[in-house]
Amino acid sequence: MIQVSELSKSFGAKQVLQDISFELQPGKIYGLVGENGAGKTTLFRCMSGLESFTGTIQSNFEQPIKYVTGYLPAELYFLPFITGEEHLELLIKARGKNTETTKTHNIFNLPLQQFASEYSTGMQKKLALTGILLQENQLFILDEPFNGVDIQSNQLIVELLLLLKEKGKTIILSSHIFSTLNEVCDVLFHLRDGKFVQTAQRENFSQIERDILQHDIRDRIHGLDWK
Repeated sequence: MIQVSELSKSFGAKQVLQDISFELQPGKIYGLVGENGAGKTTLFRCMSGLESFTGTIQSNFEQPIKYVTGYLPAELYFLPFITGEEHLELLIKARGKNTETTKTHNIFNLPLQQFASEYSTGMQKKLALTGILLQENQLFILDEPFNGVDIQSNQLIVELLLLLKEKGKTIILSSHIFSTLNEVCDVLFHLRDGKFVQTAQRENFSQIERDILQHDIRDRIHGLDWK
């Protein structure tokens, strides 16, 4: 279990997150939705230990949460002149795991001998996802995992998420693709202007989708002064 309590984050005078509180249970998949700039990536970076914040994040993991968290950022970076296989080995060794799995668990059929920096955007995302999977993490924080990935790989990612759920892992992800969120998520959090404005179980996901459409799209279009 992971308990986030009154998490707030500011960059100078700009407050990005305000008093965010929620709970994540093992064996469940949580979705985070909201328009660009709502604070989704900042929240994920705080949860991953990459940003300082006020408030608390507690868990019942035996290790500090950052040592059992696999974070997939929306914008990826790879060291220059490092192959896909070397990238995976670095991630696996950082957690003291067996690097023999790099070849046997190449589930996306990536060209592991090629420089990771030469991969396409979709291939880089699949490489990064493979790395955090091979680390055997307990918590997975995935920022837009389906963006830039082909249809077949998208479905493979869906199946991987459902398998992680079955194994009792905790997953929270962001996406703008509601059809995929409906397929994999148990709970949706709606973030707007740095605050949670809605939390919905699967049967009520459509309400959040309607609210986002009304607030974030229709109001703006109707507000235009057409000539």
